[in-house]
Amino acid sequence: MKIAFICTGNSARSQIAEGFAKYFAKEMGKDIEVYSAGSKPAGYVHRLAVEVMKEVGIDISDQYSKSLEEIPVNELDLVITLCDSAKNECPVVPGAKTEHWGIPDPAGKGLYAFRWVRDEIERRVKELIERL
Repeated sequence: MKIAFICTGNSARSQIAEGFAKYFAKEMGKDIEVYSAGSKPAGYVHRLAVEVMKEVGIDISDQYSKSLEEIPVNELDLVITLCDSAKNECPVVPGAKTEHWGIPDPAGKGLYAFRWVRDEIERRVKELIERL
């Protein structure tokens, strides 16, 4: 199974989701390929996203902000959008299921906001991987 988390900038929420999905898939022994991308990639992973993931023992510092063209969009089984603009801009992937998780952008709101977003994404991703 191939899943992708899509956000506008691919700098925080989708990067956090990718990190958790890879972690939980491995922990639960699930054969899942995980991707993230942005409809308008920022070109960087937000330093606070990296920091809050390190707090829970997951290193996403080697991940990078990428466009939809850089992931195998036509091979995806599940596409999850994390913001409304990505939901509206995400291409339709024939045969792929879609989900939308409207999670607020923590950028510019400080460490507390990044922690809240991390914890919300962790809960949702864990439930997702358990049911796949």
